[in-house]
Amino acid sequence: MIELEDRALVQQTLDGNLRAFEAIVDRYQKPVFNIALRMLRNADDAEDVAQVAFLKAYENLRSYKPGFKFFSWLYRIAMNESLNFLRQRRPFERMEEAREAAVLTDEVETAEVAQQIEAALMRLTVDQRAVVVLKHFEGFSYLEIGQILNISEKKVKSRLFAARQILRGVLVKKGFGSND
Repeated sequence: MIELEDRALVQQTLDGNLRAFEAIVDRYQKPVFNIALRMLRNADDAEDVAQVAFLKAYENLRSYKPGFKFFSWLYRIAMNESLNFLRQRRPFERMEEAREAAVLTDEVETAEVAQQIEAALMRLTVDQRAVVVLKHFEGFSYLEIGQILNISEKKVKSRLFAARQILRGVLVKKGFGSND
C-alpha cells in the first residue's frame, strides 16, 4: 500500500507537483534523520546529511525505478551521504558527542548500556557500522541492506558477522555479557 502511494507521489512530483515531494519528506524525514544520526552520532550533522539526501533524491527522482521500493532507494541515498560525510570528517569523535548520541538512542534501556554500545559501534569500520545500523537499528533484511549499500547479500552477512564479533569482544571486556 505504501509502495503504491510512494510511486504515486513520485509521479506527481515528476509532473510538477511540489506538494507531493513535501509529502515524501514528511513521510520519511524521521527515518532518514535516524539513519544519519546512527551513522554520524551528531544531531546537527545528521540533520545536514538528511537535508542533502532529500535534495539529491529530488534532483535524481527520474532515476528511481518503480520496480524497486522507494524507501530502499531513498535510504541508499541517505546512507551514501552519511558515508561520504564520514569520509570527509576527521577520523575521531569527541567523547561529548558520543555521550550525547547515546542519550538519543531510544532502543537501549539505560544510558550506561547505551553509552557502551555507542562506544563499541565507534570501534567498527564505517562499512561494518553501516550494516549493523541498517540491520539492528532499522530492521532491514540482508537483501534490502545489500540494495541500499550496493553490495551482495553475502558481503552484507560477512560484514555483519565481523561487526558482531568485534562488538561482542568490546562489550565483554566492558563487563556486558559473556564470551560464550
